[in-house]
Amino acid sequence: MRTDILRKTALTVAGIAATAGGIAGPAIAAHAATPTAQVQTDRKPGAGERELNVRYQAQPNFYYCGPAATRNALSVQDKNIAVDAMAKEMGTTENGTNSINDITPVLNKETGKDVYHSVEIKNPNADDKQTDTLRADIVHTVDNGRAVVANIAGTTTDTDGNTHSFEGGHYISVVGYHDGGKTVTIADSANPDQASYRISVDNLADWIATRGYTAS
Repeated sequence: MRTDILRKTALTVAGIAATAGGIAGPAIAAHAATPTAQVQTDRKPGAGERELNVRYQAQPNFYYCGPAATRNALSVQDKNIAVDAMAKEMGTTENGTNSINDITPVLNKETGKDVYHSVEIKNPNADDKQTDTLRADIVHTVDNGRAVVANIAGTTTDTDGNTHSFEGGHYISVVGYHDGGKTVTIADSANPDQASYRISVDNLADWIATRGYTAS
């Protein structure tokens, strides 16, 4: 169920059941076998596209998507913060992480005072202005060597035609953009088999709708 930004938004047990065989199992296996792995390396600032170097790590359980997305976002700045420590700071429980407003202070603690700010998309679907703001925020943040963290819910389709469904809510990192920000690259801690994919910024904005994201 899609709710507002202040409601609990991490994957619920019901959300996991709705996503192709569940997430906790493969995420734990990947975490144990390969704590970090490089996902993106391409850097082309000034060419309408840029992707940051992510030391990807899968989430260790079904409710740690908030800390894991934040950890992957910080890895582009060569920071390696333990997800357990961040989960404690965010107040993450088995019900998840309450909202993007719990992610922003942790990012600012690691990157500097007021570097990140939370943005809410209240509408059930993002309008053109909200989508344009999201695109500009992603380009600005990535160009400054940082990643965006977004709280999403529902189902979307990536540029390869693959479906990504998180009806119970989820957190992801946005680590790159292409075509001036019309397409963005996602680092997703839920499933290491789909650790990285691209979606249109329009789809991302609608995926975030009723929730929010944090950008610099």
